[in-house]
Amino acid sequence: MRLLLDAHLSPRRVGRPLSAAGHDVLAIAETSAYAALADDQVLELAAGEGRMFVTRNAKDFDRITRRWASLDLRHAGVLLIWTRETDEFGSLVADVLDALERLPEQDAWRDLVLAI
Repeated sequence: MRLLLDAHLSPRRVGRPLSAAGHDVLAIAETSAYAALADDQVLELAAGEGRMFVTRNAKDFDRITRRWASLDLRHAGVLLIWTRETDEFGSLVADVLDALERLPEQDAWRDLVLAI
């Protein structure tokens, strides 16, 4: 699965385990050019690269994805993490992997927003 991790998700503590599980992971925090992107631009980046977006910023991205749906804008999927704190690395990774196992095909995530 092609994934984009939001800026507040650790590339090392979250990204590496997801990569080790066989996923193609890009983390906003690893690329200085992405640091200044607004939330809408981050979702545009994920959509443009065909990457499912993973974020703990569920409140803002819930609103953004609803607006995108009303405008008929397409994205590669969004996983909203409501239930874990940013420093709960093991549980957070396990929750993401569980969601990816339930829907293992990239195309199944197209325009889907899933909250965990």
